[in-house]
Amino acid sequence: MNNKPLILITNDDGLHAKGIHALIDSVKPLGEVLVVAPDGPRSGMSSAITSLQPLRAILEKEEENLKVYSCTGTPVDCVKLGISELAGRKPDIVLSGINHGSNAAVAVLYSGTMGAALEGAVFKIPSIGFSLLDHSHQADFSHTTEYVAAITRQVLKEGLPVGTCLNVNIPKGNELKGIKICRQTSGKWINEFVKSKDGANKPVYWLSGEFADDEPYNETTDEWALKHNYVSVVPTRIDMTNHKHMEEIKSWEKLI
Repeated sequence: MNNKPLILITNDDGLHAKGIHALIDSVKPLGEVLVVAPDGPRSGMSSAITSLQPLRAILEKEEENLKVYSCTGTPVDCVKLGISELAGRKPDIVLSGINHGSNAAVAVLYSGTMGAALEGAVFKIPSIGFSLLDHSHQADFSHTTEYVAAITRQVLKEGLPVGTCLNVNIPKGNELKGIKICRQTSGKWINEFVKSKDGANKPVYWLSGEFADDEPYNETTDEWALKHNYVSVVPTRIDMTNHKHMEEIKSWEKLI
């Protein structure tokens, strides 16, 4: 019987992305690692699941304390399949990433990386989504190792509240100032599409855009932390209920 913590890893950039291998290398010393990752890019999938066709999982690699599967599904499919069918026992932690590109602020709503972390929280497993602020396929992840390992080790030790996962974003470069515990920045993406035409002269629209920060000088937000070279850590809940507003509209129960 293996008494080491079982670490379930996935991502949304696919099994062959550089970031997931950086994540595996960062946490291998901490336990037994099970990787179940999409067989290709699945960015922007949020919490999407596959319901109209079967999933396939192919064992790609197996060695001591490491087993790697590719999966035809989404990041959330990978978490579900890993927990329900492939792990053999309940994982002690779910890790997602390391994503190529930021998942700070409202990006958490669209991110397949964070969709997978939130799914781990649904199963009441402490979960973390890691992202690096560099979209390059050849991004340098060397400076992320100590932060990924330290945060993972701490969560394995202390756990997280049920229904909560962590959204961790890491600036690129080697001049990091440390960790900031933050909240999600208020803002939105604007100028989101570039319009062009296809071969038949019909309009097509390419997703693009830029993030408009509603509170650029607020030192409590993840965007501020990242702009000032801190690793941002945002506790993120699966419960999206506005509990305060629930009480404010309680009288509506007597409308009819």
